Amino acid sequence: MATLIKNKRIAPDSWQLLSPAVDGGLSELPQSGDWIVPLTLWQAKRAAHGGRIGVLLENTDDPRVLAEDFDKLALIAVRFPKFTDGRGYSIARLLRRMGWQGELRAVGDVLRDQLFYMTRCGFDAFALRDDQDPQVALSAFGDFTAPYQAAVDDGARLGSARAPSKPAASALSPW
Repeated sequence: MATLIKNKRIAPDSWQLLSPAVDGGLSELPQSGDWIVPLTLWQAKRAAHGGRIGVLLENTDDPRVLAEDFDKLALIAVRFPKFTDGRGYSIARLLRRMGWQGELRAVGDVLRDQLFYMTRCGFDAFALRDDQDPQVALSAFGDFTAPYQAAVDDGARLGSARAPSKPAASALSPW
């Protein structure tokens, strides 16, 4: 079972991932519990539910289709099918720009080396791959103290402060 890191701490995870039906069709939405459901199931069966619901976005899904549903969802998970696929970073950034304030979870092939960058894009929860040591992974958030780029986390970055201006050449005097 994957270890969950949420808000830069190891956290318990009450969420279950609903897999597609065995025949490839849509499963039924469970009546209770905390469930992460595929986007296609959410779109087809936005039904009443006794627990909390989250939606799983694949790296090929358009996150803009969830904009009208933000108030109905407790979390959005983005699957990374392999660690070299960066589309999930773009999805996270877009969701945050669209106003998503809830939990944004990275799932799939999630490695320690990605956590700092994923946080910069807007992720605040990470379901680590089973072979990742969660204690070691926590150190990833301190890998860099001053990034270059502006990002969702709006941390201080290099080059953001203005350098003191130099006096004009005509104001300089050798005496």
